[in-house]
Amino acid sequence: MAEIALHIVSFAIPDPPDYGGIIDVFYKIKCLSEAGVSIYLHCSQYDGRQPSPILESWCKRVWYYPRKTGLHGLSWKYPYMVYSRRDEQLLLRLQQIDAPIFFDGLSTSYYASHPSLASRLKILRPQNVEQDYYRLLAKRTPHFFKKTYYTVEALLLARMEKKLEMMQAFFTVAQHDYDFFKVQYPLAAHEYMPSFQPYHQVTSLTGIGDYCLYHGNLSVAENEEAALFLLEQVFSKTTMKIVLAGKKPSAKIIQAAAALPNCQLIANPDSSMMQQLIEQAQVHVLPTFQSTGLKLKLLHALYQGRHVLVNAAMLTGTGLASICHIANDAPDFLAKINRLMQQPFDLPEREKRQQVLQQHYDNASNIQKLVRYLEQHRP
Repeated sequence: MAEIALHIVSFAIPDPPDYGGIIDVFYKIKCLSEAGVSIYLHCSQYDGRQPSPILESWCKRVWYYPRKTGLHGLSWKYPYMVYSRRDEQLLLRLQQIDAPIFFDGLSTSYYASHPSLASRLKILRPQNVEQDYYRLLAKRTPHFFKKTYYTVEALLLARMEKKLEMMQAFFTVAQHDYDFFKVQYPLAAHEYMPSFQPYHQVTSLTGIGDYCLYHGNLSVAENEEAALFLLEQVFSKTTMKIVLAGKKPSAKIIQAAAALPNCQLIANPDSSMMQQLIEQAQVHVLPTFQSTGLKLKLLHALYQGRHVLVNAAMLTGTGLASICHIANDAPDFLAKINRLMQQPFDLPEREKRQQVLQQHYDNASNIQKLVRYLEQHRP
């Protein structure tokens, strides 16, 4: 049988796999390579990320395209996240190598409607319903210029998400995204293919730790909002030990954490430090105010941490409610933190987690959804 070949257009270089959506891209490529798929990988290059030997060992070819940031990425027709990733060399290589094209995120899909690719099998991997994500960012930011940018981006993304008829299939990260695109494009194939991640076995320590932990990229608006909510409305009401850890904490977070004598802020921890913090915490407190996509820090906490306390928005589309504790407001978070700090994490709870996570987030079974689709649609 002929090999399966596949173009993957990635929104960034997915190595190192050190934040949300890029973790999904990295481990998806790894699983496809292990499944014998010949991968032609195209990466937008920015934020100081460099060519990756490990990706080049998994793929038949890897190309890197400098992202056109600033004014060169602006257009009144296309969202900035899409237009800034256009590159004529990318289009030329997609034309030259006759293989299906996997657009990993709406931001990579600038050339999806190009006439020269009309006969090609095209698959979209939405990371979110992007118009909703940017609309929520616009609603929450207090900065006028950011609010304007997010609002315009949301309008342009909404226009794009109504014009994706060229996609034959949608492989969505979250269940609610699956529902959205299936309604929009009933004639396309649809698969719920949860995020790929590095975990296989729940390794959570049993017993009791002595602190609560919130972690995430603290420069991201939605994480800043969640951290400030916890610092100002929850952690300020208790004397128990609190740890906040993550990349690039904003000035607001630094100031709010410094005001609490029971709170330790760990900025830019390396991977080994973060791993230790996650393993040793007694309660992972992970609210979000944007029910978009899947927050991979939730999986990290469930696979390797003890008790996980979230709000309902964190669980939207995940299928993980049965293995999390849920709080609805600040007093509810505080009450449940107080209870969970005294409650040992035990083996039956760890075994239940393993069962639920295996059902939804097993990389090997999830990659077969994509491999089977490609096998069924060989040229």
